[in-house]
Amino acid sequence: MHIVIFGANGQTGRLLCQLAVDRGHTGVAVTRRPNEFPLTHDRLTVAGADVRDASSLVEVISGADAVLSTLGVPFSLRRIDTYSVGTANILSAMRKAAVRRLVVVSSTGGHSYPGRIDPPASLRFIEPVVTRTIGKSTYDDQRRMEDIVRSSEADWTIVRPSGLFDLPEPTKYVAGQVDPVGAYTARIDLADYMLTMVGDADTVGKTVVVSTTQNTPSMWQMFRREAFKAAS
Repeated sequence: MHIVIFGANGQTGRLLCQLAVDRGHTGVAVTRRPNEFPLTHDRLTVAGADVRDASSLVEVISGADAVLSTLGVPFSLRRIDTYSVGTANILSAMRKAAVRRLVVVSSTGGHSYPGRIDPPASLRFIEPVVTRTIGKSTYDDQRRMEDIVRSSEADWTIVRPSGLFDLPEPTKYVAGQVDPVGAYTARIDLADYMLTMVGDADTVGKTVVVSTTQNTPSMWQMFRREAFKAAS
């Protein structure tokens, strides 16, 4: 399949690009800074484009079988609109290019999951702090993005990971229309799951989660990392 990946130069995007070509797909890695993109492969094209410039996206998306978006920005106390504005422009370009399949990354953080399985005890203290302070602008915009996606005519899937961290290989993660397990998602598991959904009609029109349960960090490690990013 031919896959266009937005947010390709982010941590999850790079993993997704590598997995795509490793599994025989062709791809387009879309980034604002193509000269900084580190991956090369004969089945991967690097395209310089900005999701805030809708006119630059149609040519990039044309001919795709699916569009995968891993757009993301660090937590900030300032207003964020990258998710909603960027995704609206992607959807507009998809309509013009007659491309229907979209998988977009959101987060469990902006939503209530009272049935979350085996959450860390510290989550009930840390989560309210994050959602009301450094994470508020991010989660507000992710909810706007989800509303835009659901109101579109695309064959969409919204995937919500929990706290993102790094592992070298995919695990036996838990995913689908289920409650999250724990509080973490490895980026490699998120990338792997997104790629499996490209040709999965059963996930069209659904919001799903992906949870990693092996080799996860502590909640305090995650909180300190995000707080440091927001302050920098």
